Amino acid sequence: MVQERAICSLERPPPGVELLIDSVVIRCPSSSKSEKSTSIGCSAVGDEVIINPQFENGLSNWSGRGCQVVLHDSMADGKILPETGKFFASASERTQNWNGIQQEITGRVQRKLAYNVTAVVRIFGNNVTTATIQATLWVHTPDRGEQYIGIGKVQATDKDWVQLQGKFLLNGSPSRVIIYLEGPPPGTDILVNALSVKHAEKIPPLPPPIIENPDYGVNIVTNSQLSDGTDGWFPLGNCNFSAASGSPKILPPMARDSLGVHEPLSGRYILVKNRTQTWMGPAQMITDKLKLFLTYQVSAWVRIGSGASGPQNVNVALGVDNQWVNGGQAEIKDRRWHEIGGSFRIEKQPLKVMVYVQGPAAGVDLMVAGLQIFPVDRVARFKHLARQTDKTRKRDIILQFSGSESSSLFGTSVTVMQTQNSFPIGSCINRTNIENEDFVDFFVKNFNWAVFGNELKWYWTEPQRGNFNYKDADDMLALCQNNKIETRGHCIFWEVQSTVQQWIQALNKNDLMKAVQNRLTGLLTRYKGKFRHYDVNNEMLHGSFYQDRLGKDIRTYMFKTANQLDPSATLFVNDYHVEDGTDTRSYPEKYIEQILDLQQQGAPVGGIGIQGHIDNPVGPIVCSALDKLGVVGLPIWFTELDVSSLNEHIRGEDLEVMLREAFAHPAVEGVMLWGFWELFMSRDNAHLVDAEGEINEAGKRFLALKHEWLSHAHGRIDIQGQFEFRGFHGTYVVEVETESNKVSRTFVVDKGDSPLVVSIDL
Repeated sequence: MVQERAICSLERPPPGVELLIDSVVIRCPSSSKSEKSTSIGCSAVGDEVIINPQFENGLSNWSGRGCQVVLHDSMADGKILPETGKFFASASERTQNWNGIQQEITGRVQRKLAYNVTAVVRIFGNNVTTATIQATLWVHTPDRGEQYIGIGKVQATDKDWVQLQGKFLLNGSPSRVIIYLEGPPPGTDILVNALSVKHAEKIPPLPPPIIENPDYGVNIVTNSQLSDGTDGWFPLGNCNFSAASGSPKILPPMARDSLGVHEPLSGRYILVKNRTQTWMGPAQMITDKLKLFLTYQVSAWVRIGSGASGPQNVNVALGVDNQWVNGGQAEIKDRRWHEIGGSFRIEKQPLKVMVYVQGPAAGVDLMVAGLQIFPVDRVARFKHLARQTDKTRKRDIILQFSGSESSSLFGTSVTVMQTQNSFPIGSCINRTNIENEDFVDFFVKNFNWAVFGNELKWYWTEPQRGNFNYKDADDMLALCQNNKIETRGHCIFWEVQSTVQQWIQALNKNDLMKAVQNRLTGLLTRYKGKFRHYDVNNEMLHGSFYQDRLGKDIRTYMFKTANQLDPSATLFVNDYHVEDGTDTRSYPEKYIEQILDLQQQGAPVGGIGIQGHIDNPVGPIVCSALDKLGVVGLPIWFTELDVSSLNEHIRGEDLEVMLREAFAHPAVEGVMLWGFWELFMSRDNAHLVDAEGEINEAGKRFLALKHEWLSHAHGRIDIQGQFEFRGFHGTYVVEVETESNKVSRTFVVDKGDSPLVVSIDL
């Protein structure tokens, strides 16, 4: 039966006591178990937010955003017809990329609920055959601010209708919300056949993959040792190859760390000559030998012949249904043998998979020895890391009890509980996140450090010259300070040109130098003593905007000046793909070279940032990078860690690999996740908590690890009035039950090699 009238009453105080009511909010539950609502204004799963979504009522409720909107039943002499229904609309006479068709949806969407957006679109006119169409939310906040939220995008064509899909969630309570389509170049029409916004239905997670007979450590490459000549191999392209002798007989170090004791290599290698293209090299089909969801480690020795002009990039690659997958890379500058180490995983059944080695310039001979591709045993690695973690993150503790009843304490019950591990585990947050109480609750409960996703970057704090916005960063910093959460400053500068504001790119050398000085003074004076770290000039291995325009010394100047303005902050370098073997621009040796060069010029580099945007991580490869960087003697932080997999169980396993490697390594002093909440991360399928606050399997794995890294002990006081245990560094509470009362005390365990004696006065 449908209820046509319902009455809600608020009661409880006794007669004579006034009941004051500020506001009442009634909303539908977000659970997918709820029945579809038939009540007006309640956003249940399946309810359509858009009015007139398929233009059945003409252009009612639609308007142009800086352009004209026209209704059609056909265009181009009948060549363009609606895919569904009878009509479609066009946004025409567009003079800006942001021009398009829009509809106001204020009051029809609720905060903290996720909505799916689908649109059927194409483009027309101006001799443009393909362009990106994006769905965007324009949100007005009660404080008269504006937010632009990208929902989703699609590459549209002038030939066919395509579907645009996306998802959004509003953290705060907006005063106005408008959805619109934008993107193609001016003069190109956006055609829309339908646009729909509905409360997102919860999708059940994929089950954990079942992998039968994984054969950990078994090489799937045929005739890897070349004992049968080149059988099983074929040349990719019109090149010549043969087997030769004289390559290393030992396993490459990263493979040795995974495989342990192993028979030596044969010392034979494939020699590839007459290469006329960079992609030419030895190849082998491995389709039938791969198993889905297994993480494979790649290992090989590679070398190049003479005739190379400059460093050469050598790559173990996989062609998965004609898609390139990076299996590891090495930059070679000499005639020595070099190790390649990488990894990959396949999560969808391919038709064919080919492994091949490529890379040096045409005319340069290529040599490959001992290519191995084998599935890694992560559980075995975790056991090894547990032993290393015990040495790195734990300490022997002796509680020495004293007091008026100390003579009678023998045999008294003692319970020790760790309330917080002191190892920094933080997360990226955004300004809009802190308007969501559920987000804030999870954040403050599970993280002790924070970094701001965008709000401290120069393009955010000064988007136009002289137009400053520090309010967002101020609000976020206040939240962290109120919850005793430490903060990293990310970042003062960003060396990659595509991230630099247009007004800065337009400056001449003198004005650019003044702008750099003003940025340093303005930011570090305002926040002096408030950020524990700063990433000074982000991604210097991948960009050189400031160095190209202001000279090599500008990087040292940035570090020196930042240190002078805020001596309390530790100054970091920060870059990506340092730890995974996939990028020859940022492998550990090159990072070390950059750091030492900066230090030699007097730059006070105080920390090494590894971003950690990684796929299918393999422990020994990550650990190898950490070992190399650890020799520099600076603290290492993972500053932007995230992993991505559609399967939440695999995602959780990947995250566990990275967190265990970091926690076990003595040179690593902190880990920052690059977010945890769906729709507020830079990568898809990387979240730990879904948009409406439900913790997924990856999130559960993360919380289980945090629980594992808390020490608890229970026992009795010995004859010397002591209680001994071994525990992680951090904050503890000890409870002692004597005959007369129950006493509770707090103590802290810091790093140290010798046993820590803690005096507990009862």
